[in-house]
Amino acid sequence: MQELIGICVECLEEIYCENGFFDGVHKEGKLFCNDCADREEGHGIT
Repeated sequence: MQELIGICVECLEEIYCENGFFDGVHKEGKLFCNDCADREEGHGIT
Protein backbone atom coordinates (compact mmCIF):
# COMPACT_ATOMS: atom_id res chain seq x y z
CA MET A 1 0.00 0.00 0.00
CA GLN A 2 1.24 3.47 -0.90
CA GLU A 3 0.06 6.78 0.52
CA LEU A 4 1.29 10.14 -0.75
CA ILE A 5 2.75 12.12 2.15
CA GLY A 6 4.08 15.21 0.37
CA ILE A 7 6.65 16.67 -1.99
CA CYS A 8 10.44 17.00 -1.51
CA VAL A 9 11.31 20.69 -1.01
CA GLU A 10 14.53 20.25 -3.02
CA CYS A 11 13.62 18.28 -6.17
CA LEU A 12 9.79 18.20 -5.99
CA GLU A 13 9.69 14.37 -6.02
CA GLU A 14 6.58 12.83 -4.47
CA ILE A 15 7.25 11.21 -1.08
CA TYR A 16 5.20 8.20 -0.01
CA CYS A 17 4.54 6.05 3.01
CA GLU A 18 4.96 2.52 1.67
CA ASN A 19 3.62 -0.44 3.64
CA GLY A 20 3.77 1.59 6.85
CA PHE A 21 7.28 2.97 6.29
CA PHE A 22 7.92 6.66 5.58
CA ASP A 23 10.17 6.82 2.50
CA GLY A 24 11.87 10.16 3.10
CA VAL A 25 13.26 12.51 5.73
CA HIS A 26 11.31 15.01 7.83
CA LYS A 27 13.47 17.78 9.27
CA GLU A 28 12.32 21.05 10.85
CA GLY A 29 8.91 20.88 9.21
CA LYS A 30 10.25 20.14 5.72
CA LEU A 31 10.12 16.94 3.67
CA PHE A 32 13.12 15.62 1.73
CA CYS A 33 13.38 12.54 -0.48
CA ASN A 34 16.13 10.13 0.52
CA ASP A 35 18.35 11.17 -2.42
CA CYS A 36 18.26 14.87 -1.49
CA ALA A 37 18.72 14.09 2.20
CA ASP A 38 21.79 11.98 1.38
CA ARG A 39 23.19 14.75 -0.81
CA GLU A 40 22.66 17.34 1.92
CA GLU A 41 23.92 15.11 4.75
CA GLY A 42 26.96 17.30 5.34
CA HIS A 43 24.74 20.38 5.55
CA GLY A 44 22.69 19.35 8.59
CA ILE A 45 19.56 18.03 6.83
CA THR A 46 19.72 14.47 8.20
